[in-house]
Amino acid sequence: MDRHTIWHPCTQMKDVEDHPLINVQSAQGIYLFDPEGNSYIDAVSSWWVNLFGHCNPRLMAALKRQADTLDHVIFAGTTHSPAEELAERLMALTPPELTRVFFADNGSAAVEAAMKMSYGYWHNTGRLEKTKFIALDSGYHGETLGALSLCGEELYTNLYGPIMPQNIRVQGPDCYRCPYGEHRESCDAPCFEHMERAVAENADSLSAVVAEPLVQFAGGFKMYPPVYLKKLRACTEAHNAHLILDEIATGFGRTGTMFAAEQANVCADFVCLSKGITSGTLPLSVVLTNDNIYEAYYADYTELKAFMHSHSYTGNPLACAVACEVMDIFRDEDVINVNRPKHEHLRACVEDRFHGHANVGEIRSTGFICAVELVADPATRDPFDWKQRTGFRIYREAVKRGALLRNLGDILYFLPPYVITETEIETLVDIARESVRAVLD
Repeated sequence: MDRHTIWHPCTQMKDVEDHPLINVQSAQGIYLFDPEGNSYIDAVSSWWVNLFGHCNPRLMAALKRQADTLDHVIFAGTTHSPAEELAERLMALTPPELTRVFFADNGSAAVEAAMKMSYGYWHNTGRLEKTKFIALDSGYHGETLGALSLCGEELYTNLYGPIMPQNIRVQGPDCYRCPYGEHRESCDAPCFEHMERAVAENADSLSAVVAEPLVQFAGGFKMYPPVYLKKLRACTEAHNAHLILDEIATGFGRTGTMFAAEQANVCADFVCLSKGITSGTLPLSVVLTNDNIYEAYYADYTELKAFMHSHSYTGNPLACAVACEVMDIFRDEDVINVNRPKHEHLRACVEDRFHGHANVGEIRSTGFICAVELVADPATRDPFDWKQRTGFRIYREAVKRGALLRNLGDILYFLPPYVITETEIETLVDIARESVRAVLD
């Protein structure tokens, strides 16, 4: 029935004829269950959102409590305690320079809002020429047209080029195929020269640089050292441009610290958060910024400087209440410290099962993220022919064995909910290894 009515995201629907959709009837913890009772480990945290397991009792209880008092209200001209509390909690977790919180619905919406805030700041302060944005060539920031204009992956952008804003794409770090012969653990990011040159050449027209800190998720799980971020912050400040950090996927402990930017000790002008903010329970995103940005919009109404941007579900009380409970779980359960041995165990298991395989190019990890890049020839680092769909075939084999291990091209990645146990980590990695063997050995 689904195949005749629903159009699924990031899916060639013709594939469904040969590879039926997983009918998920229920979920608990790290497991998804179909109507026949088969279980599947949610190895990708349901698109990187689920931190504390499906149907987490604390989050469900918070949602039910809030549902008894206030479900939703227009956020223009009103306020409510869940949003107020969440704003305070977020500011307590982030650098003191970040003093303002703007609510939106999802990651793309947060990026769009940050872009508009940056451009509007320059407009309101008399710098009308500063209209451009710079992003990295493996970056990904969402599917709406403004956010998509910052995306470096042509698979997502080529079709829509004629209707997208024309922004600037810069060669970014690629530590696996480093043209400088450096190693991410010890280098001084010489690849930053491309960004430095682009910012300098476009400074007069540049509104902001946008980047995912430390890990570029949809761009191939490329991981780069904190020094790149340090240089990026210094460069944008030197050339009077804003820095927008997209922590939508990297935030809330995924890289091993609450936010990835902590590892570079930098503070951006805008920080976009979403995904884990509600542990996947409800859609919610925020943009954090500073008083300097805020004050550029603060004026008499007749000056027409207000930030005229809104979403119907901005500041939804149900989502905010759940997000506050997520913050409580981080505090009460010391999540960042408790996670450390788990993500070390994940890394060790992946290296043990995959090291030395004839088609493993690189195993890389940052915090609770581990990726295995499969290649046709590790010696030359040449990829498989993309038309072979090697990663997709491995993904389908993993489904047969009880894991939703969704591939990203020919990259297998492990990004499980934080509540996974060490034994379950071993089971997941074993399934992945067996699935690779079934396709490649």
